[in-house]
Amino acid sequence: MAFTRRQFLKRAGVAAASSMIAPSIFGSPFVRNAFADTIGDRYLVVLYLDGGNDGLNTIVPIDDPAGYRTAYEMFRGAGGGGIRIEPGELSVPSVVSAQDPGTTTELGFHPGLAPLSAMYDAGNVAVIQGCGYPDYNLSHATSQMIWETANPTGNPAITGSGWAGRHLALEYGPQDIYGVTIDNSIAGELRTSGTSVLAINRLSRFGFPFDDFDTDESIYAEAFQDLANQAAASPQPLMSLLGNAGASTYDATQAYPPLDDLYETARSGFDIAYSALGTSTAKDLREVAKCIFGVATGQPNVNARFYQVRNGGYDTHADQGGATGRHFNLHDEVASAVDLFFQDMNDMGIGNKVTMVVYSEFSRRIPQNDNGTDHGSQGPMFVIGEAVNGGMYGNHPDILDLDGSENTKYTQDNGNAARSTDFRDVFGTILKNWVNMPEPQILSSVLPLDTGAPDDFWTVQDFDLGFL
Repeated sequence: MAFTRRQFLKRAGVAAASSMIAPSIFGSPFVRNAFADTIGDRYLVVLYLDGGNDGLNTIVPIDDPAGYRTAYEMFRGAGGGGIRIEPGELSVPSVVSAQDPGTTTELGFHPGLAPLSAMYDAGNVAVIQGCGYPDYNLSHATSQMIWETANPTGNPAITGSGWAGRHLALEYGPQDIYGVTIDNSIAGELRTSGTSVLAINRLSRFGFPFDDFDTDESIYAEAFQDLANQAAASPQPLMSLLGNAGASTYDATQAYPPLDDLYETARSGFDIAYSALGTSTAKDLREVAKCIFGVATGQPNVNARFYQVRNGGYDTHADQGGATGRHFNLHDEVASAVDLFFQDMNDMGIGNKVTMVVYSEFSRRIPQNDNGTDHGSQGPMFVIGEAVNGGMYGNHPDILDLDGSENTKYTQDNGNAARSTDFRDVFGTILKNWVNMPEPQILSSVLPLDTGAPDDFWTVQDFDLGFL
C-alpha cells in the first residue's frame, strides 16, 4: 500500500514537525545563525510544576528582621486545617547562607524539599525569589502560556512560540532535533518554527505513527522515506521543510527507542533506583537520563540538548497541609527525583554539563483559605546543577504590603527592598550564560523588553543574575 501525498503531509506535518508554527514558517531561518553560538556540550532541563506552587510555604521566613515571620504566622494558621510550618520543621541549610538578600531574613526550605536543601548546602541550587511579571494573571491556562512564551504583554512578534523554542529556531535547521518533551505533546516552552522537537512519553513505546492495522511497516517506511526525499528536494519552502523534518524525525524514531535497553543494561543500578521512587517525576526524569546517556555515548541521530518535563497537582485549594500532607508529598516527589537525577548525571561524569530550571505558573495567595490557598502572584524559581553558583537571589516578596487580591505586588522599583525578579531575567541569564546566546540576540529575537513605566514593567534587562 503506497502513501498518498495527503498522508505524507499529515505524518510529516503533525508527527514530525508538530512543534512548528505555521504563520511564521516562511520567515524562519533554516540555517544556523552565523553570529550565534550554541549550547555546545551542555544540557538544559526545564521542570514545570503544574498548578501553581505555594511559594510562601516553599521558601519560608524563619525570623523577623522585616516582620515577615510575624506576618506569615498571622496569615497561616496552626492546628487542624492550618498550613503553617514551624521553624523547627523546616529544612535549614547550614553551609550556604539562606538569608533573604534584601532584608537578612533567615529562610528555610519546606521539609518536603530536604533533598533539594542538601543540594543547596552543596552549592548546587540557586533559589531566585519573587519571580513574576507585570499585571499578573491568575488563570492557569493563561499564566502557563505567559511563562512558556515569556510574553506577558502579548507582543505579536513572539506570540505562539516558546522562549526556548525561539532559541532553537535561530540555531538549528529543519533536519536538527535538539529538543525533547517527555509527554504526549510538545511543551509550550519548546514550540518553535524551523526545526523539530520530539514528544516522547516513554522511549520503549516511541515510534513512527504508521497505520496500526498494517503488519509490514517496512513498506510504509520505504514509501515515507521516498516521499520525504522528494519533498526535501522541492523548490517550495514549506514542502522542503516538511520533507527534511519528516526524514529526520523518522530517523529519530529509529534511533531513540534503543536507548531504553542501552540505559537499562549499562546503568541498571540507577534504573532500579528510579523505579524504587515509583513516581511520575522520577520516571520522566529517567527518560531524560536515557536520552542524555545516548547523546553522551555518541549514539547515532541522538542529539537532544533541551528537555522539558512536568509534575502536576500543585493546585492546592484544599487539603494543602503544612509540614506534612499534600504539599509535602508533591515537594518530596520532585526533590527526591531531582536529587537522584543529578546523582545519575554525576555518575555519568557530566554533572557539570547539566542545568535544570524549575518553576510554576504562579504562586498561591498569602492568606490561607479554610485548609489550602487560592491562586497567587510571585514565587520562587530554582536553578540546579554543579555549574550553578548556589545561594539566594532576588528578594523575598513583601508579604506586609499586599494588593486588593491579597497577593504580593510586582515592582521593578530599584528603591524597593522587595523589588521583584522578572522571570524573563532568569530565562535570559540561562540563555546568555549557559546556552551561549549573545545578549543583543536574546533581546531582539527571544525576550524583547516591555514598554511602559520602568517601575512597573520590565524595561531594563539583567541577564547576569549571578547564578551561572
